[in-house]
Amino acid sequence: METILRERKDGLLILRLNRPEKYNSFNREMALALQQALADASTNNEIRCVMIIGMGKAFSAGQDLGEVTGSNPMPFSKILKEHYNPIITYIRNLNKPVVAAINGVAAGAGANIALCCDVVIASEHASFIQAFSKIGLVPDSGGTYFLPRLIGFQKASALAMTGDKITAKEAEQLGLIYKVIAADSFESEAMHIAQNLANMPTRGLALTKQALNESMNNSLDAQLMLEDKLQLLAAQTKDYQEGVNAFIEKRSPSFKGE
Repeated sequence: METILRERKDGLLILRLNRPEKYNSFNREMALALQQALADASTNNEIRCVMIIGMGKAFSAGQDLGEVTGSNPMPFSKILKEHYNPIITYIRNLNKPVVAAINGVAAGAGANIALCCDVVIASEHASFIQAFSKIGLVPDSGGTYFLPRLIGFQKASALAMTGDKITAKEAEQLGLIYKVIAADSFESEAMHIAQNLANMPTRGLALTKQALNESMNNSLDAQLMLEDKLQLLAAQTKDYQEGVNAFIEKRSPSFKGE
């Protein structure tokens, strides 16, 4: 059984985490398959947005503990360096938007993979938990980087240390995710959001993503200089010209991602 299912809908690539019997917990096979899918998306100009969603009841329960226990456990150094860190890097460096559609529980590394995406939407039945402290571990997969930047130091510290589960609505109120969607229309609405992003000016979105990435560590002066540089690049795209023409002609634009 394939651990990552790929589906194309026009310019949208849907990646489904496919270990539902294990609540989509990550083993080596699934981690490497997700990396490959993201790498392929980065070089395919026909793909203009990626959406990640879980099969079954969960988004992802994080690490499959079967790999780190037993007679021949996989070292954590190998898991982080070869499984999770590359996934986070691929998502943040991908030159197109990545949507995380959280259909159920997102725990541990599963939660942090979701939170590093560009747009995070959740079913009303979804939940988030930094489960690491429950077994004496430290948040990984960028958790200690993204959490305080998303919700502030105090809230991030409390969630990381207590391991409290929070609902989708609580996550929305904290600013952890973009929005909550009713369960009965979740996948169709998530698809609509992702498809809309796939039809937008892809290069402009990629430059926006670059600016947001670098803003995490830039001073204001450095960020203003970066915006100047990136805006000049955006203004040279065909989609910018199409957007201006459509505005002047009072019609809907038809962006090509160029």
